[in-house]
Amino acid sequence: MSFINYSSREINCKIVYYGPGLCGKTTNLQYIYKKTNPDQKGKLISLATETERTLFFDFLPLALGDIKGFRVRFHLYTVPGQVFYAASRKLILKGVDGVVFVADSQIERMEANMESLEDLRINLAEQGYELEKLPFVIQYNKRDLPNVAPVEQMNTILNPNGIQYYEGVAMTGRGVFETLKSVAKQVLFELKKHY
Repeated sequence: MSFINYSSREINCKIVYYGPGLCGKTTNLQYIYKKTNPDQKGKLISLATETERTLFFDFLPLALGDIKGFRVRFHLYTVPGQVFYAASRKLILKGVDGVVFVADSQIERMEANMESLEDLRINLAEQGYELEKLPFVIQYNKRDLPNVAPVEQMNTILNPNGIQYYEGVAMTGRGVFETLKSVAKQVLFELKKHY
């Protein structure tokens, strides 16, 4: 649910990177942050406890334009991937405008991907959202590793509805901005319908 700041003439949108532990959510955000113009971004904030970490920052992508004279500022968040941080994940999903599901392409991580995707659906449903009705993109990360599942298999298991997906290697930046641009465009399209 976007937030409008009338004094700064900005619409603030929240994009959450979701996925199992160690799938590359943090690496995606760190890469985006590193490559974003310093004049267009806020600070990279890491909320760390003894056992979990959530990253977030905001940025103003000038290339995407505005909506009725309002600039659009995106706030990017990661969620802790480990299963026992359900409360944190639910809290971070509050008011979400778009979701990037980062899947670990390694064959042995497929079950963790499926559990995390189901967890995402459940957490969104508890807040009255339906994943398929939100701006939503999948990134198949870690495609550079030797033991990855074929994309067709990943689509069969994780993406039976044919959601837009990208292959990625977040460590090198491959697919990172393509994924972000796709979900950001979907969020803007939804915003334009309502404003």
